[in-house]
Amino acid sequence: MKKGTIALIAILAVVAIFFMWYFGVRNKLVAAEENVNNAWGNVETVYQRRADLIPQLVNTVKGASNYEQETFLAVTEARSKAVNLTLTGDQLTEENVANFQKVQDELKNELTKAINLTVERYPELTATESYKNLMTQLEGTENRISVERKNFNDAVKDYNKSIRMFPASIVANMSGFEKKGYFAASQGADQAPVVNFE
Repeated sequence: MKKGTIALIAILAVVAIFFMWYFGVRNKLVAAEENVNNAWGNVETVYQRRADLIPQLVNTVKGASNYEQETFLAVTEARSKAVNLTLTGDQLTEENVANFQKVQDELKNELTKAINLTVERYPELTATESYKNLMTQLEGTENRISVERKNFNDAVKDYNKSIRMFPASIVANMSGFEKKGYFAASQGADQAPVVNFE
């Protein structure tokens, strides 16, 4: 064989190895990004579950009492904001995730206020089976939200680590993979809630 042919074969082999490596790493990054998107879908699902339960709570309370119009409007408005704010996988920046979390926290706060007001003014309502059942569902939903947020953060951690580590960072930069945002603790989450039965 001629030296030129051997050199050409060697160059083609190096190029082929590079492309095999590049696409192997890229495929792993795509899989990691899809895990993040799947985890985000699960987060949205449990938040939607919460939003779907709120009208049931409101109707339960309305059925047993003259529900305060002001409280009803605050919960409805917070629910509307929460339901209408959606993010796609490519919008999961730190800022967008923090804004999503803020809107969801506002809904949770309004819902908590409404429940507390209802229990204070209409204690007989807490004895009804439908109210108890609904509160159990809401508690379960909050637990699911916590689990799915943790799963999302785990997927984001794996993805962000993958795109930042050498040599995969080269492929990530060439292919446009960007860092995803985490859920962070809500402001004031380090303070225990005050429970007062007076």
